[in-house]
Amino acid sequence: MKPKLVIVLGPTAVGKSDVVLELASEINAEIINADAQQVYRQMDIGTAKPSLAEREKVPHHLIDIVDPDGEFNVAMFRQLATASANDIGKRNKTAIVCGGTGLYIEALTKGLFVGPAQDTAVRHTLTLEAQGQWSEIPLRAA
Repeated sequence: MKPKLVIVLGPTAVGKSDVVLELASEINAEIINADAQQVYRQMDIGTAKPSLAEREKVPHHLIDIVDPDGEFNVAMFRQLATASANDIGKRNKTAIVCGGTGLYIEALTKGLFVGPAQDTAVRHTLTLEAQGQWSEIPLRAA
């Protein structure tokens, strides 16, 4: 069974963190970050990242998990956020997802589009096309 999520979504610096911290204390919840910049270590200026004291008051997930030159994408977010939500639910707590990256929220709640990268034949054809190797592209039946 999927864990139930409380989602607080909005732009930077509108007070989401303050509201979520208070709510989390009242309903025995933990917070899952859904801000694309807050996942990066050392990216504290301009991200409205919760302070260490706030993070100690209520457990936060997916903050400061990647070095600035490290790879992070929506698929990685979805996997880690889902795992965090499941873990929080197993401890009979509520997961509050808080952030301003709508793509992350959508991926978490609706899933990801599975495109041609998943189909090796389509990927191969697209690679040949991109390289201008038209004669190498296999013919497909109509």
